[in-house]
Amino acid sequence: MTTRFGLVLLLVLMIAAPPAICADNKDDPKKRDPRNAKEDVEAIGDRDVGKGLNFYSLEKEIALGKALAQDIERHAKIVDDPIVSEYVNRVGQNLVRNSDARVPFTIKLIDSPEINAFALPGGFFFVNSGLLLRAETESELAGVMAHEIAHVAARHGTRQATRGQVINFASIPLLFLGGWTGYGIRQAAGFAIPMGFLKFSRSMEAEADFLGLQYLYASGYDPTAFIDFFEKLKADEKRKPGTLSKLFASHPPHGSRINKTQKNISELLPNRSEYVVSTSEFLQVQTRLAGLTRRSQSGEDPNRPRLRRSPTGSTDPVEEGEPGAAPEEEEDDRPTLKRR
Repeated sequence: MTTRFGLVLLLVLMIAAPPAICADNKDDPKKRDPRNAKEDVEAIGDRDVGKGLNFYSLEKEIALGKALAQDIERHAKIVDDPIVSEYVNRVGQNLVRNSDARVPFTIKLIDSPEINAFALPGGFFFVNSGLLLRAETESELAGVMAHEIAHVAARHGTRQATRGQVINFASIPLLFLGGWTGYGIRQAAGFAIPMGFLKFSRSMEAEADFLGLQYLYASGYDPTAFIDFFEKLKADEKRKPGTLSKLFASHPPHGSRINKTQKNISELLPNRSEYVVSTSEFLQVQTRLAGLTRRSQSGEDPNRPRLRRSPTGSTDPVEEGEPGAAPEEEEDDRPTLKRR
């Protein structure tokens, strides 16, 4: 009993207080392996950012995420428009290729006005339509998606679940020996997971900001989009409290996130002359999604024929390319670039 209690207590202490030597290595460049440092943007993909106590293998993590995703898809309305869904998937997969993730990603769009996105363990990623409609540029959308991809790359979901299990194990001898004192320690540790694998600790959210910023930059996007969207969320919440998803409650305060991100941009990211800010495709997809959302809310059939008025005053169905239909404008898919 004593041996088991000591082992469990050791695990709890390891989680609550990482070894001091780790902090020293982080602060001293001479002791840090640059090819494994989280600060080295050039080493993305060669770093193991998911280190830490974890009871789940990658295979079990993928199986777990798949089961959770299937349950979500049974209850949520997935946007199945091929143009919109393919675009969101393509933006996400580009970020995944420029990340430390070690699992394949499945990315889908949920028809929900809530400004939110969340990634389950194993790379099952859902983006709410409200997020795409609220973003003003593709880089803002990509910034939020990069943050969620970072959660998966760092294996936050299963690492958080492992912490919860260790605390549950530890609470048995603590409660036996210390009564409600043990319960108080468990509560103070902050390892409860009321929203399963989606609500992370503040430190994990900060790490996802840190890694996501690098993934955004490595994918060619303007990293200041991270700050732009934080400022929008801050203004939205101030103007109308409760606007944001409850999942954002675990995120660091917006002011501190903005300051920290600005510091990381200036200190960690090499200067580039140009960044992708947005694309014409983003605006086209956003407009298309807005139309789909309005028709969905009104109950209108998106497949019904459109009508045009003939010279005689009657109406006939209009097909694309048919005389009388509005001419299509040439589309410029070149990305918008921003000079620093």
